[in-house]
Amino acid sequence: MAKKEVKKNLVFRNKKAFHDFTIMDCLEAGIMLEGSEVKAIREGRVNLKDSFVRIIKGEVFLLNAHISHLSTTNVNYRPDERRARKLLLHTKQIAKMYSKVTKDGITLVCTKLYFNDKNMIKVEVATAQGKKLHDKREDLKEKSLKRESEQALKSYKWDNFYLDFFMKKDNKICNQSLINC
Repeated sequence: MAKKEVKKNLVFRNKKAFHDFTIMDCLEAGIMLEGSEVKAIREGRVNLKDSFVRIIKGEVFLLNAHISHLSTTNVNYRPDERRARKLLLHTKQIAKMYSKVTKDGITLVCTKLYFNDKNMIKVEVATAQGKKLHDKREDLKEKSLKRESEQALKSYKWDNFYLDFFMKKDNKICNQSLINC
């Protein structure tokens, strides 16, 4: 019986959070899940696009994160896919986050969900401030300029490599033909 290939470094990122917010501080938190949800995360059935974090009665919850159930899960034991999931943090960390959130315009956002070294599922929670429309446009311009410059550098390096390679070959051929003449 052959061993299955193990997917390592499963990291699920919330790309929309980086687009809509400027990330200020990040914090790692544990998450309370049910058994079938852990298996679903290993299969890659996670969507953090619309997820957010709230502090309710001194406890931190991840809301609106979509973890779909597996087809092998029992019909009677299927948890709600968008249920509130409790995040595990120390009380001092919660108090610090609460003091930051009470300021205007600062929210808590889930930026990524991943397996750590001990094979435990962790959530990265970030304090973030909303971006204006012109900030988003500037970020898109910077990304496109960066991408274009990287592509230009890459093509320039390859062009120089090919030129050097063929010039050396041509010189060897010319030198050999002069010797033979």
